[in-house]
Amino acid sequence: MFPAAVFLVLARGHRRIKLTQEGAYLYERAQEILSLTDQTTSQLQSGAVVSGTINIGAGESSTVGPVMQALAQIMTHYPHVRVNLVSGDNVTLRQQLDTGLLDFAVLMGHENLTDYNTLPLKRGNRWGVMMTATTPLAQKAAITPQDLVGQPLLTSVQTERQDTFRQWAGDVLSQFNFVGQYNLLFNAGLLVKTGACLALCYDGLVNVEAGSGLVFRPLTPTVIDSNTLVWNKNYHLPNVAQLFIKEMRALINDKNY
Repeated sequence: MFPAAVFLVLARGHRRIKLTQEGAYLYERAQEILSLTDQTTSQLQSGAVVSGTINIGAGESSTVGPVMQALAQIMTHYPHVRVNLVSGDNVTLRQQLDTGLLDFAVLMGHENLTDYNTLPLKRGNRWGVMMTATTPLAQKAAITPQDLVGQPLLTSVQTERQDTFRQWAGDVLSQFNFVGQYNLLFNAGLLVKTGACLALCYDGLVNVEAGSGLVFRPLTPTVIDSNTLVWNKNYHLPNVAQLFIKEMRALINDKNY
C-alpha cells in the first residue's frame, strides 16, 4: 500500500507499547475513512426516501437556534432521520466539510466563502468579556480596549486572528495579556470563576444570572460576528440534506424569525 516508504506505527517503551506519530496519524485518518464510508453507505441505501443522517457542525453560539428548529421539524416528520452535531472552530469545521465528513457547517465571523454555497443567518454573535461579579471591571456597562490592558485574558484561537477583533482593539491589542486559549467555553468559565482570568467570548453561552458568580459585559464599540450556513459546491446532497436547506430557507424568510 505504501511502496515509497515503510512506517513504524508502534513504539515499545518501558512496560507498554504506544503509537508512533505516524501510527497516530494513520489511526486518525482510518477513523475518518470509516466514518465517511458509513455515511456514504447510509445515504446510498436511503435512495428516494427521506432518511439518513444530517452531519452539521457549528461553533458554540446561542444564535444557531433556527438551525436546531429546522432539524427538529425534519426529525418530527421523518423519524428515520438522524442528526450528527459537531462542535468546533471554523478551521476544523472547514476541514471536515471539505473532506465530506460534514454536510453543513455554521461558520462564524467574516471569512472568504467563495468555495461554498452559503445561506446567511439573520442573527449575529455579540462579543464581550466574561468575568467574576467581584472583578472591578464588572462595575462597567461595557468594555473598551483600554479596559483590557494588563488583564489576564483567555480567548479562542479564532478570536486572535479575526480582523474584526483586531480592528476593535487597534494598537492596544499589543498590550493585551493573553494567558491561554479555549475551544469550548464551559471549562473556560470554570477557570474564570476562580478569578484567575477573564474570557473573551460570545454572549449567551454561559450562565451569568444572579448567583452564578459570573457576569458578561459587551465590548464597546459593539463587535458582532455574522453566522453563515455553508455547504460544499462540489458534493451532491442527499434528499434529507436538500430538505434541510428547504426548511432553513423557509425559516429565514419567515418574518417572525
